Amino acid sequence: MIKKILITLIILMALAINLSATPIELNDDEDLVPTSGSLRGASRFLAQHSRGLVKCNKNPRLCRAKGSPGPDCCNKKCVNVKTDKQNCGLCGKKCKHQEICCKGKCVNLMTDKRNCGGCNIKCKKGNSCKLGMCSYA
Repeated sequence: MIKKILITLIILMALAINLSATPIELNDDEDLVPTSGSLRGASRFLAQHSRGLVKCNKNPRLCRAKGSPGPDCCNKKCVNVKTDKQNCGLCGKKCKHQEICCKGKCVNLMTDKRNCGGCNIKCKKGNSCKLGMCSYA
């Protein structure tokens, strides 16, 4: 009898350890944000299956919450349209490969005089931007 109880306890402990060590994978198309309470100290299983999780398309105000990636909701994800390369200026507007998003506009940091080498780095009057540097050779 004691042997059965011991084996059952060992199996339950192994199962608990396995479940707590399993990583949680969320789909990229879902942006889940807890709407109430903190998950601090809760297991990953409870965090994943917590009630009150919603997407920003149903409640866009979630994107303005502290810790959000950005204040705008695009394709069910919180983003910042002023800096997001996939949603530059408005949802769905993608910058080209060599461009980044500065203040909601796609710019090439290698050649743009107003964003030379980085956002809002302006070359002096009469200087050009080459290879991301003002007045380069």
